Amino acid sequence: MLRVFRQYIPVPFLVLAVIEFIFSMSSVYLGVELHEQISGLAIGIELYPLWPKALLVAGVVFISLVSTGLYQRWFRFALAGMLVRVGMAFLVAALTLVTISYFMPNLYMERDVFIISLLLSVVLVSATRVMFVHCLDQNILKRRLMVLGAGETAAQVARNLRRKTDQQGFTIVGYVHVVGEHDVVDEEKIIRTEGTLLAEAKDRQIDEIVVAVGERRCKNFPVHDLLDCKLSGIDVVDLLGFFERETGKIKLDILTPSGMIFSDGFNQAGKQVTSKRIFDVLVSLALLAVSWPVMLLVALAIFIESGCKGSILYRQIRVGQYWKLFSVYKFRSMREDAEKDGEAQWAKKNDDRITRVGRFARLTRLDELPQIFNVLKGDMSFVGPRPERPKFVTQLSERIPFYAERHYVKPGITGWAQICYPYGASEKDSLEKLQFDLYYIKNYSLFLDLVIIFQTAHAVLWGKGGR
Repeated sequence: MLRVFRQYIPVPFLVLAVIEFIFSMSSVYLGVELHEQISGLAIGIELYPLWPKALLVAGVVFISLVSTGLYQRWFRFALAGMLVRVGMAFLVAALTLVTISYFMPNLYMERDVFIISLLLSVVLVSATRVMFVHCLDQNILKRRLMVLGAGETAAQVARNLRRKTDQQGFTIVGYVHVVGEHDVVDEEKIIRTEGTLLAEAKDRQIDEIVVAVGERRCKNFPVHDLLDCKLSGIDVVDLLGFFERETGKIKLDILTPSGMIFSDGFNQAGKQVTSKRIFDVLVSLALLAVSWPVMLLVALAIFIESGCKGSILYRQIRVGQYWKLFSVYKFRSMREDAEKDGEAQWAKKNDDRITRVGRFARLTRLDELPQIFNVLKGDMSFVGPRPERPKFVTQLSERIPFYAERHYVKPGITGWAQICYPYGASEKDSLEKLQFDLYYIKNYSLFLDLVIIFQTAHAVLWGKGGR
């Protein structure tokens, strides 16, 4: 697994992306060739170089595949669902390419060539995806893991990664018994070494060892064996780092203050803050330029539904960076008297306080669009933890460890927790989402922000996370 811009990228997914990009570019050249063979007419490649158009097609197709969730490490849809998403991705790509060619005529492609090229690309990408899923199912592309420990700490691996889809990038060969530790995992999965740990790992063709021993300072901890494995080319990782890499979140039940202090992340340096602010402003202005007609339509629909009276925008006090209070702007999606007693309430599933227009706006995230102005004002970032109300922040900070630490960064319109976890409306949900928020804070980069923005498009297209 490669680490790029602090993000773990599985090598099979990277290879898949490169192959699909090459196929998408090649489909343009094949499309021209087929068109000439069928029609007998040349389109003058000398006058119209193809490589910029092929590069554009491949780039737009790649972004569309990302935006429909087809490069998620934890995708949990079957083959049929994946092919549906491929079809949706190419529909989005076709509309995008037509729009681009309208504003940039020099990138225009003859209609028949355009259609043939996209159809070829659909076939090639779909076939590649089918083969990729087959290889994953057959464990051909998976890393072989061995967990050091078979006690309560090691059992967390089995409990948290039970489903097949949770182990798409690896397969667990077994759990190594450590002298002095009480075993709790299934007996059939326990490995009792007779020789050295290195010999056992080589015999089982292990790629990585996950250290999950409850007490590392005990005399039975095999530190020298682990060092031998490390120096012999076998990766060794601790349990916290393993979960962070495989789940995209930081497990609170094994996180310690020293783990945060000595971590290579959680660094809010001056250059990062400046670059993120510039990124926020540019993305917000671009989104505002595209979405203002939609915002006017939503505002008009709210105004008409409320009988041409009442407020269109909803302002609510939220907690921002360094616990600074600010007013967040949203399109009003509930009745005016939704909280007539003044008490803050969690939004419920099928909440009867939500209006018809509000339900649609929440499902499509259109109610969040006015927060663009919060970003431009500097109260929020485009990407970051969700801003919460003061009452909830006070309650959750008292009950959930490390909850206060999420306020060292600006809250965002969208975020890692929002795309990785369903809508949160309870203390349990807040704890789960905090683990994703801490991952974002620890591993922040502009690359991660771009990934989140593309994945937000996927969430909107498939109606995920809205309530």
